[in-house]
Amino acid sequence: MSRTAAIFLAAGSGSRMGGAVADKVLAPLAGRPVFSHSAAAFMQSAVADLYVIVYRDQRQMMELAAYAPTPSVLVRGGRERQDSVANALAALPADIAHVFIHDCARPLIRPEQLVALHKIVRREHAVVLAHRVTDTIKEHRDDAHLRTLDRPRLWAMETPQVFNRDLICRAYARVAKKKLHITDDAQAVEQLDHPIALLENSFPNPKLTTPADLAYVEFLLAREPAPDAPEAPAAE
Repeated sequence: MSRTAAIFLAAGSGSRMGGAVADKVLAPLAGRPVFSHSAAAFMQSAVADLYVIVYRDQRQMMELAAYAPTPSVLVRGGRERQDSVANALAALPADIAHVFIHDCARPLIRPEQLVALHKIVRREHAVVLAHRVTDTIKEHRDDAHLRTLDRPRLWAMETPQVFNRDLICRAYARVAKKKLHITDDAQAVEQLDHPIALLENSFPNPKLTTPADLAYVEFLLAREPAPDAPEAPAAE
């Protein structure tokens, strides 16, 4: 029987936080660590049979493990995000058929979205949570001229991004072979010219990047509480 895995990316340096917090995925958010919000949503959705948690260092690994859903495998991250994903993919058991890849710095994912993504990936093999761009976007050319992009066709990518396991593994193998630099997993699949479905997100799902983002997400959570989190095990 095929299973589904969820990769939680938590190994980023968080340099753009400017030292405001020691670790943005462990920073307190509405009374519990940022990481635990994603873990709670996934556990409530029941879409994953296995969790692969990508950590930065030994200290972070121990703190993440206290809030990790079960069953979990912990994997050391790489230098870049794409290296961390590659390490996690390499750790998957053979019976994994579908893979969620989620940046834990996006704590506002919703269980019903995860269920919808899981349903779509089994039909389309690749699907990304995304939202429509509402601003007018312009490309600044080398000759200092601007070009207005076609806004109705523009989407901002979020996570989770979900893929057939063989597809995403082939995509990352190609990225490594061609020594490409990518910023999200869909970009890797684009190299294979494979279609990618979009699930429109009508709810805010910001990525925690700067100190101001923490206050904004706290405000959003105050309006609508997040799923209940599992309690960290008591110290012995």
